Amino acid sequence: MKPFIIIQLRPEADVADDEFAAILRRARLTAGDVRRIRLERETLPEDLDLAAYSGVIVGGGPGCVSDPPDRKTPMEARIEAQILGLMPRIADSRTPFLGCCYGIGILGRYLGAPVSQEHHSEPVGPIICTRRPESAGDPLLEGVPEQMTALVGHKEAMDALPAGAVHLLHGARCPIQMLRYGDRIYATQFHPEADGANFALRIRVYKDKGYFDPTQADSLIAACDGVQTEASGRVLANFVRHFVRD
Repeated sequence: MKPFIIIQLRPEADVADDEFAAILRRARLTAGDVRRIRLERETLPEDLDLAAYSGVIVGGGPGCVSDPPDRKTPMEARIEAQILGLMPRIADSRTPFLGCCYGIGILGRYLGAPVSQEHHSEPVGPIICTRRPESAGDPLLEGVPEQMTALVGHKEAMDALPAGAVHLLHGARCPIQMLRYGDRIYATQFHPEADGANFALRIRVYKDKGYFDPTQADSLIAACDGVQTEASGRVLANFVRHFVRD
């Protein structure tokens, strides 16, 4: 099989390694099946040949595309520019793409949709995602029930669907939880790779990053403990199964 590219954006090595392992687990991949690129310490190769890969998966990170330029660190600005610069190549080459959390902001910015921190905020932790009628027959939602539990932790959200996109999963506080653009570009607001243990680590590491009141960290960890998110993880497994290429 052609490998998948996993692009990570987290500057904290322990969280990045934990996220990488979680993506592999939920996607049912091994380290030998992927090319891992950590943008916090390297740049995308100029000669990256997307035709040599089955698809691209982008993980989450503390940056926000909706932050004013003067509030972005040099690293965040460079990471954002790198991912946004890759999106036209992904679309033009019809390379399968799945962006998780940060990826929905990137996709929204690329497609000209509004992404902001003004609306649809929701607490860090478990939410219920509901399938929309348009999701019927979508390969990434094969085996996913009409409602499922997923974990979220974000500071920005897509305020309106981009032109030409299909709204697949709905959330009560943040309506656009998953969308498809064309037939092979996807993004989720939730983290399909994550379970309660993954979020416990992220809550501890990011408690001073503006996601929540730091005094709530212990209660948020408790709320995530034991939450069953296997159904949301099928999105990753289905992405790999549907788009893997020899």
